[in-house]
Amino acid sequence: MEISNNKVVGLTYELKVSKADEESAPFSVEVRDQEDPFYFIFGNSGLPEKFESYLVDKNEGDHFNFVLEVNEAYGEADDELIVDIAKAQLTEERGFKPEMLQEGNFLPLIDEEGYPMQAKVLKDLGEDLLLDFNHPLVDFKLHFDGEVMEVREASPEELAHGHVHGEHGHQH
Repeated sequence: MEISNNKVVGLTYELKVSKADEESAPFSVEVRDQEDPFYFIFGNSGLPEKFESYLVDKNEGDHFNFVLEVNEAYGEADDELIVDIAKAQLTEERGFKPEMLQEGNFLPLIDEEGYPMQAKVLKDLGEDLLLDFNHPLVDFKLHFDGEVMEVREASPEELAHGHVHGEHGHQH
């Protein structure tokens, strides 16, 4: 079965990143292997559009190897997504332990619509924290090398919910 819109796709891959303006070799940041494959609904993944375009019409067992340029991936950092947040909003009662608020850590947050998001703690400013809400892969070229493990029809429930269910997906 070919990859196309509304199909569930399972991939194994290694993701390496590199800076567009540097000549250094790409370095590995994520490996999704047979023990932990990556599953998504094609056309509704929230992934960069160019990522999906490289996979369209591939079949189970096909290999892929491609690079997304910065502007095809998560783009460049947006200074407006770097903000000060009062530490008083990040209390233990709300699930934030003091060690979570250290520079370099990623904080698990929820937006106004209830969707998960994260922010990187850039600096402790005393009463406030400087947080970066940019995607962690902004300013990077993404190098994917992998294989299509599975392609199947998405169930009506998966399409209605917008995510994969079952063994490799969301459990309700």
